[in-house]
Amino acid sequence: MPAKGRKLLCFGVDVDAVAGWLGSYGGEDSPGDISRGMFAGEVGAPRLLKLFAKYGIKTTWFIPGHSLDTFPEQMAAVRDAGHEIGLHGYSHENPTAMSVSQQRDILEHTFRQITEFAGKPPVGSVAPWWEVSKEGTEMLLDKGILYDHSFQHHDCQAYWLRMGDSWKNIDYKAEAKTWMEPLNRGETTGMVEIPGNWDVSDVDVSLNLFDLLNAILGSTHRDQPSPSLSHPLLQIACPFLQYLPDPLVHSVAHDLPPMMFIKESANSHGFVDARVIEQKWKDHFSYCYREYPEGFCMPITIHPDVSGRPHVLMMLERFIEWVNTHDDVEWVPMMEIAKDFRERNAAPQGARMPAGL
Repeated sequence: MPAKGRKLLCFGVDVDAVAGWLGSYGGEDSPGDISRGMFAGEVGAPRLLKLFAKYGIKTTWFIPGHSLDTFPEQMAAVRDAGHEIGLHGYSHENPTAMSVSQQRDILEHTFRQITEFAGKPPVGSVAPWWEVSKEGTEMLLDKGILYDHSFQHHDCQAYWLRMGDSWKNIDYKAEAKTWMEPLNRGETTGMVEIPGNWDVSDVDVSLNLFDLLNAILGSTHRDQPSPSLSHPLLQIACPFLQYLPDPLVHSVAHDLPPMMFIKESANSHGFVDARVIEQKWKDHFSYCYREYPEGFCMPITIHPDVSGRPHVLMMLERFIEWVNTHDDVEWVPMMEIAKDFRERNAAPQGARMPAGL
């Protein structure tokens, strides 16, 4: 945990932009949606840089390779302002939907891309949609990645990431005894996990349909057949999905944002008052500040797609100024949270360490 009394807050900026519409939001065939991605890179990102400069905050930007290629001037401004840059896929692809070779190709390409762009290799990674494949953590370890920000085992403490957990899915066609087993914990690694949290994000949680789809139709991951969109139960439970091509089912059936409208998905919202989210963040901070006097971390995930809008920028200003009224608060990039944790906690004996350590 952080040093006694330290409260480490961080903005993690995911520059999804056009890549988000290509890989996750279901707008890859819509010029209108692509224009929203262009807004994120050309308008939202510079606005966030201006905000951070105003308050003297250094942050971490997780930039998909597509965003680096599409917005070189704006992303260079991020680099030149001294913000950390981390991995976030190329086109915001879902790792669990890709083959091992596809995942490896994207990691190799974007690792090299960021290294050349930033002048040093990235040390942190966020999986698009916070979806991590079975192979993902091991691949990151092989590349020497020091921390990940994709899991949610905790909500205000960094920890050593575990990989290889296994569990039995429910199969209602089989006998109950086939799935009545506990989760088996995997191998603890020497990679630091800085926890993600849908509730401390500008895209937050509205309604998760993915579990419902699994219960009705079974997994949509790459190792099992895709569901049939004509399935009668699916049409009853999620009628809008029958109008989408199969590859979009997995993407749109996830947690969707209260401050970002996505017309391809009936369970998105997009019109929540930013003050509602602001109060949630304040409550989260207040609880941690009271209950963890020895220290905690609060990583906040934002996107120029959402937080580059005027009403959200105004909310961020209010939140930053409110947080700064508290004692011992530090705004740091995520690599500082990982560094602090690593310095104060020995890695488990025999743990698989990131390459180079």
